[in-house]
This record gives sequence, structure tokens and C-alpha cells, in this order.
Amino acid sequence: MQFLVFALTYPLIWIMSRLPMRILYIKSDFFFFLIYHVFGYRKKVVLDNLKLAFPEKTDEERKVISKKFFKHFTDLIMESVKAFSISEKQILKRYKYKNPELVNKFAKEGKSIALVGAHQANWEWSFSLSLILNIDVYGAYTKLNNKYFEKTIRKSREKFGVIGYKTSDTVRGMQKNFSEKKQGAYILLSDQSPQPHKTFYWRNFFNIKVPVHTGAEMLSKKFDLVVINYVSRKVKRGYYETEFQLITDSPKEFDNYKITDIYTDITEANIKQQPEFYLWSHKRFKHRDKVPKEFL
Repeated sequence: MQFLVFALTYPLIWIMSRLPMRILYIKSDFFFFLIYHVFGYRKKVVLDNLKLAFPEKTDEERKVISKKFFKHFTDLIMESVKAFSISEKQILKRYKYKNPELVNKFAKEGKSIALVGAHQANWEWSFSLSLILNIDVYGAYTKLNNKYFEKTIRKSREKFGVIGYKTSDTVRGMQKNFSEKKQGAYILLSDQSPQPHKTFYWRNFFNIKVPVHTGAEMLSKKFDLVVINYVSRKVKRGYYETEFQLITDSPKEFDNYKITDIYTDITEANIKQQPEFYLWSHKRFKHRDKVPKEFL
């Protein structure tokens, strides 16, 4: 059954990925109409999240952000499809990096690096990082149930040189690299909600107490990684600019959770700059009523 599903759908995805971006954006407009106006996919989730994050805004202002988010969301789907066939020249034209020299400076010094980021603008095209960084780049991904799609999507994401790890294998892979003295830059998106029973730390995010991932900080201290935040901003439709910002090159000197605090504050500030391009369709605040007493 898995192969049948793959055989029926993947050829269509591949053919679609070969279409010019202008055609894909016409399809995006159609999908936006279906998702937003016909099916109302997660409209309530998005509006509820925006109300929690931006209580100072009016209902109308939040509706405008919501509509812009869904327009961007369907664009992102088409851009993810395009990733299967996009060329090196195309992606470097559409997905520019503002200051890669910051990362390359530490790479030249022999340091390994944690690239922390969020689901902002287009994070999918960051699989082009290996084209501009002078260091092996590793990215964690969630394993798909369909083994045929798993193999194909992983191959697509690795075509520019990024090395994929299943999320469950990330720590083991890092440990192996360090035992073999291999340098690496590790992409660690840390903005989504962990399960409460697996959470070590709760803090405010848009003035709401939520569980936060601390894995990036723990790994940075364990392996003495330079911690650099990267954020993608949408310049115009189909064009992005990514900027790097140093958090620390000496993580072991920080008190526990301080690096996580800095990362979270940076992420919140970046979201406020372009709120319509954050992934509001995930339930980031769903555990706000489960805060342990020690974090109240």
C-alpha cells in the first residue's frame, strides 16, 4: 500500500515541481481559496493563537494577519514542492544569506556550531545552507511513515550537501562526529511545543507561560557549540533573506536556561517584525493551563 500511494502521488509532485514559480503561485492562489474560504482549515487555531499573542490588536487586525498567513502558507507548500527540482542558481537567487561570514569565521577556527532557528518565513529552503557555509551542515528531520517518501524527501533535502539525521538519531550522530573529531553545523529549530512530561523548563512566550525546548542549549553545552540564531525574512513573494546572529561562542559560561531565554526572546522579536509569516497553525499555547507550580 505504501508503494502504491507513493507511485500514484510522487510523479504528480515531481511534474508540479518542474513548473515555473509563476505557475506554482497561481496554483497557490487556488489552494488558498480552498483552504481559507471553502474548508476553513485551522482558521480558528490561527485566530486563537493570534488573540493570545497579540491581545492589544483588534479583531480586524488579527483577521488581516490570519489571511496573510494563509496566503503565505499555501505559497510555502508550493515552494516546498519546488524544492524537489530547484537548481542551485535558482535557490541562491531566491534565498539569500545576509552575513554567512559570521558562521564561516567560527568554522575557520575549527568550531562546531548550533544553528538555532524557528518556523518563520521559509525554513524549508534552508537546506541550501551548505552552499554558503564552509562546514558540514546537519539537519534533523521527522521520520515519515511511508518509507518510499522518506527516502525520496531525504534525498531531495540533501541534494545541496546537507546531511539528514532522524530526530531520534541526532544526539547519537553528534556524539559520533565529536568522537571522530568531525566539525559540523547543526540545524536545530526549537520554537514548537514539547510535551509537558518531557519538559525541563517553562517560560513566557508572548507573555504566556509555555513549555520550551531546551535541547539546543543542552547540546551546545555538552559539545561546546557556538550558538548562532538564523532567521528568514520574506522580502517579497518567492524571495527571502536570511540573517545570522551570534548568541554565544562560550555556552558553558551561561547559567542553565539563559541561552534558551535569549533564543526565545530573539524569536519573539523576529515574529513581531513579520507576524503573518510565522507558523500560527500549530498549537503553540496548548499547554498553557498545565504549568507546574515551580514555574508559576
